[in-house]
Amino acid sequence: MPLPGEVFKVDGHTAFLILPEKVTPGKPIPWLWYAPTIGKHPDRTETWMFQQFVASGIAIAGVDVGESQGNPAGRAVYSALYKELTGKRGLAQKPAMLARSRGGLMLYNWAAENPSSVSCIAGIYPVCNLASYPGMKRASQAFGMSEKQLAAVLEKHNPIDRLAPLAKAKVPIYHAHGDQDGTVPLEKNSAIMKTRYDKLGGEMTLEVVKGGGHDMAAAWFHNQKLVDFIIKHATASK
Repeated sequence: MPLPGEVFKVDGHTAFLILPEKVTPGKPIPWLWYAPTIGKHPDRTETWMFQQFVASGIAIAGVDVGESQGNPAGRAVYSALYKELTGKRGLAQKPAMLARSRGGLMLYNWAAENPSSVSCIAGIYPVCNLASYPGMKRASQAFGMSEKQLAAVLEKHNPIDRLAPLAKAKVPIYHAHGDQDGTVPLEKNSAIMKTRYDKLGGEMTLEVVKGGGHDMAAAWFHNQKLVDFIIKHATASK
């Protein structure tokens, strides 16, 4: 992990928790929910950001739900992690969320069903549209359906179609996304989300990075505006 922390199991899935150095006994700990927690993620790329969060008194957590693409089984594990952290480990009721790439599918689908339990959502070129990434063929496999079956119920599982509850709960959103992203295209993901969230009356900032791709550039992982956004809302929610 980018910083030392605890690794434990939630419903048989590997989870992690990084606590800030100073924790006030008896008071809820503000926290950031990171996704995807899978393979090498999170990794040292996030070290600078994680250091900013911990220094601000914010814990960081996540759980590995595999390549679930935001499916109901993955959401159930997310609910188990939330219950563990808020019910047994003293973390605040409304975490901030940070979605990197495909982590958007996981975090947004859980958030859409639990909008009152989210303080804000931030994204680094996040996936917001199953039809764009991983595409309907791979997504349908994760959902245990045929492509036709998933297409028929896509609005129940696709982040860009599930924004109304978040807008109603006034959850602020901040995305940083490049206009040259060939893996998670801006227009099919963050841009269409921005258009729809605005129409719903939601508050969303979309930082378009000119020439930005799906890479490890400093524009993503040393982004002070994105970090400040998370710190502001995470600490306010405690």
